[in-house]
Amino acid sequence: MTVKKFTFPLLVVAGVFLVTSLAVRSPVAAVARKPDGALASPGADVSAVAQEVDRELGRLWAAHGLEPAEAADDLTILRRLSLALHGTIPSLEEIRRFEGDSSPDRLAIRVSEMLEDTRFSDYFAERLARAFVSVDTGQFLIFRRDRFVEWLSESLRKRVPYDRLVREMIAAEGVWTGQPEVNFLTQAYANDEFDYNKLAARTARAFLGQRIDCAQCHDHPFAEWKQSQFEELAACYGQVRLSPLGLNDAKDREFKVLDGDGTTEKVVAPGVPFSSEWMAAEGGRRTRLAEWVTHPKNERFARATVNRLWALMFGKPYAASRPVDDLPNPGDPATADDLRLLDLLARDFRDHGYDLRRTIRVIAASRAFRMSSVHPQAESDRLNDLEQHWAVFPLIRLRPEQVIGAMVQSSAIRTIDQNSHLFSRAIRFFRERDFVNEFGDPGDAELQERPSTIPQALLSMNGQFAEELAKPSPFNSSGRLGQVETTPERLLDDAFLICLTRHPTAEESAVLLPDLQKGDRPSEDSIQDLFWALFNAPEFCWNH
Repeated sequence: MTVKKFTFPLLVVAGVFLVTSLAVRSPVAAVARKPDGALASPGADVSAVAQEVDRELGRLWAAHGLEPAEAADDLTILRRLSLALHGTIPSLEEIRRFEGDSSPDRLAIRVSEMLEDTRFSDYFAERLARAFVSVDTGQFLIFRRDRFVEWLSESLRKRVPYDRLVREMIAAEGVWTGQPEVNFLTQAYANDEFDYNKLAARTARAFLGQRIDCAQCHDHPFAEWKQSQFEELAACYGQVRLSPLGLNDAKDREFKVLDGDGTTEKVVAPGVPFSSEWMAAEGGRRTRLAEWVTHPKNERFARATVNRLWALMFGKPYAASRPVDDLPNPGDPATADDLRLLDLLARDFRDHGYDLRRTIRVIAASRAFRMSSVHPQAESDRLNDLEQHWAVFPLIRLRPEQVIGAMVQSSAIRTIDQNSHLFSRAIRFFRERDFVNEFGDPGDAELQERPSTIPQALLSMNGQFAEELAKPSPFNSSGRLGQVETTPERLLDDAFLICLTRHPTAEESAVLLPDLQKGDRPSEDSIQDLFWALFNAPEFCWNH
């Protein structure tokens, strides 16, 4: 028998009344048809690669004796896409437009629309910035994280190829406000000096998917990285300096470290930890490093990127048993078979100009992304195998800003985006910031599994955000929809769509409809109780 991973908590909240009707009729009517200028679905080329991915998944499942989960319904996939690409759930407006599209490729069309929305570039810029510069604010006079994120967002909007974007960060020169990519380097400036080891370690982690940090003190105990290799990588940044003209290189500066005895300095020439033949003999140190990192033959660069993209789409990296920035070496016999799919995506990413959007389209079209999180063996001892080999969609706790973003969006009928009223966008920004401060920010460790703490659960259950957003008012969905005359059945359906992006089950309807049918109209208290309960439903805070 199929085991459901969620049992909706409203079934035990006997006093909850459902009071949302589907949106104001004019917005609903307006969004029920496909908008003019809707983007076409991806071409046969992307679909062909997605089919290759599916074949590789099938081979993996057969090799491990796994039966994959069934396909998820379209609304579940729509919610996943919205959370992955925009950091929030779809609005009622977007849901009705999607349901009004009867084309067989409506999901692919919606992916294309989402990728062209500025919410994608803004959200992904923040997610990538966490890998590049973490979440630290640093020294404001020389490090402007906000400008760096803006630059990333603008680069994504302009479709700057990812390899070029990385080269610009590593080799950047100028002032951190006028040349925002410089902030990749100035984030490592503290106590009046650059931390060249930090830059070397971040380069290996963020761009190559390799953790070589411990080699800065000693040879790596479990890998081939040597301390001398780490020092040579750090030496590539060893000429970076601050000047009246901003950040540049002191061309004649030597990079020195203490020798083994800890008292004598030695000069270290710039170098790289593997495949030095890819590094040009001429040019500035950082320019040569940037070209080496993004060299077409550098499999680690493409593998690390698609593994991170997979993680941003699913909430965990493809190599699920390892941190996103600690991949095994290409061709490692112990992992080569299980990571063939990652290599497939990496080759396609490289061969198509390091196009992030293309790889996202391929992943979104794959069977892995579109399968259910429910599986007959979900409660058995095989669950770990199922999730590790992508035979079921993994249950992943939403990040703090996704939770509050979903709550704020649920309180509105229309989509909160760049076209929204400034007041609506300001409310989301400040509430999101405050909520993240209270809930906790995992920083650049965001893709590692973490349990919910008791304070987090209490904040979710009793916090002022849930109470304020659930309370009916003329400015939110609970207040506006509660005034619309419609049937109890429509009210129930609307509430589930607004908060959970799905229709209620027959069991849920049987429990909740009697409360909706009491009196001429549900009370404000019952409306508030309903939205509060929906906000605190387990499935609201999980990607599933």
